[in-house]
Amino acid sequence: MANLKNIQRQIKSVSNTQKTTRAMKLVSTAKLRRAEELAKRSRLFSNKINQVIAEIAGRIKCHNVNGIGNRSFNKIENPKKIDIVFVTADKGLCGGFNIQTIKAVNKLLTEYQEKQVKIRLRGVGKKGIEYFKFKNIELFDEVKDLSSKPDLERSNKYIATSIRDFNDGITDGLYIVYNGYMNVITQELHVNKILPLDVDSFQCKEPAKESLLEVEAYNQEVMLNSLVNKYVEQNMYYALIDSVAAEHSARMQAMDAATNNAKEMVKTLNVKYNKARQAAITTELIEIISGVESMK
Repeated sequence: MANLKNIQRQIKSVSNTQKTTRAMKLVSTAKLRRAEELAKRSRLFSNKINQVIAEIAGRIKCHNVNGIGNRSFNKIENPKKIDIVFVTADKGLCGGFNIQTIKAVNKLLTEYQEKQVKIRLRGVGKKGIEYFKFKNIELFDEVKDLSSKPDLERSNKYIATSIRDFNDGITDGLYIVYNGYMNVITQELHVNKILPLDVDSFQCKEPAKESLLEVEAYNQEVMLNSLVNKYVEQNMYYALIDSVAAEHSARMQAMDAATNNAKEMVKTLNVKYNKARQAAITTELIEIISGVESMK
């Protein structure tokens, strides 16, 4: 009987876990719909500003003007110090979502440390921050509650330090690493080199008839600096939005798998319980029959 009670206790425990994981899956599904819609709208603006920057970079390459004095378009051969900004989730229970980003950051750290390049590691998201602190890897700064609740003003304020230090020559590069949303069942890891822009990677083409650069600025340097700042800010904000959509997608899958596993475990435990109960009944019947026979 003690064994039967233990099995019943296990069945009840797994069933309660199954209810929890099912509820978490439904919550993540609802949040994913909102995050996916926000990511789609943000992607449109992000793509447009990236097109503008690409066109500028293409024209710089065509005319070989060496970035018009803007450091963001100049090739830096031997960087001395770079910023790496990573985005992870504030919560777990989302499969390998966080560890994929952490592995990419570790790979980038190793690559630049071998080149004797100093790295300022900047963390967004509780899980990534806790990991690097546990590994005694120094963080330049950290912010929590931003990856789970993307906010444009906070995002711009956070990335402004990297923009300012790059423009002032304190740092020579900026990377943003995050796990992005591709579709409901797939996430895509992004290791984006934001600054400086690799002008050589852009194609030198004649200006299109419907060019995105239709306005001639009164002060070209001010306009170019403003565009580059907006480009970096938008990439940071989009990384947050894309990451939170991917997080809900990953958690939805993880909770779905956990729910299915719990369901299978309950089935297995029910079979085990029935076999144990049947064995107990058989044993009792044998004892009764044996007792009757001994009385004859």
